[in-house]
Amino acid sequence: MSKSSPRRPFGGRSNGTVTVIEARVHRSSARNARLAFVMTAVIVGLLAAVVAASYMHPILALFVGIGVGVPLGGIVWVLVRIWPVIRLLWWWTPEIGLAGLLLVGWVQLASHTPTLVTLLVVALVVGVPAGVPVIRRQIMAWGWCLVVRHRLRVCFAQFIIANQSGSLPLILWATPTPVGERVWVYLRPGLSVKDLEGRLDKIAVTCHASTVLIERASDGNAAYVRFDIKRREVLTANVGSPLVDVIDPATPTVEQAPPVVPTALDLPDVQAPTITLPKQQGTSGSKPAKPAATAAANGSKPAAASSSVPDDDVSDWI
Repeated sequence: MSKSSPRRPFGGRSNGTVTVIEARVHRSSARNARLAFVMTAVIVGLLAAVVAASYMHPILALFVGIGVGVPLGGIVWVLVRIWPVIRLLWWWTPEIGLAGLLLVGWVQLASHTPTLVTLLVVALVVGVPAGVPVIRRQIMAWGWCLVVRHRLRVCFAQFIIANQSGSLPLILWATPTPVGERVWVYLRPGLSVKDLEGRLDKIAVTCHASTVLIERASDGNAAYVRFDIKRREVLTANVGSPLVDVIDPATPTVEQAPPVVPTALDLPDVQAPTITLPKQQGTSGSKPAKPAATAAANGSKPAAASSSVPDDDVSDWI
């Protein structure tokens, strides 16, 4: 581990040395390791001394407590001290495992088969995935998942503010999706979803993607979030339809005029119905009924007939 330059990320060089752990993280782990050693040694030592005091002299029990607490405190100190290295190994676990698997397979294949068979097996293992489009696309999708995990870690280390101890969010795993990748991340104290929403455009640039979305992955834990990284658009692709083969190209097509939708009703054009009244019988005999007045245009009520007409006899209506 080198403490030469806190500004250099992993892989940077300064004065011929490679910075694996940043100086801030190095100092924080050393402070946490000392605190963990003291707390573990004191608590475990007191508990062991109390238990041993019931079986032996208190002075001997005190030495027993020291003998139990100090070694356990040392183990905790080592674990906390090397935690940055363990976290670094966790970041590169898929690559380390894949490289180890390929190395062991090559050694076993080369030691148990002739050279010609070894080359043939290697050609099949490399050539078949490269020649079959389905397998090739799956391998590339999972390869992008490995790349995205490291690109997100670069985002958190470069332009996303972490806590004072320098603890970066824990990037858990990633899976391919039809449009890109989906990554689950566990945030440390000091970050929230609101803080990351304003930096999604920068995250998209760093991940070589089109857009990036973030949302909570758990209703009960706000630190558990999910990144959806979009690289391609699948909804705008042309989809083949079987109906194209059913249609005969020689069939003429008839263009139909669009139907005219009425927008208003012209009431004067509506014919008013004719209403006839039944004959009325009076005391002086029956007379023919008068024709009923037709309704006026636009549904208006006709004016009442004047009683000064000579043929109008009021007694006929009483």
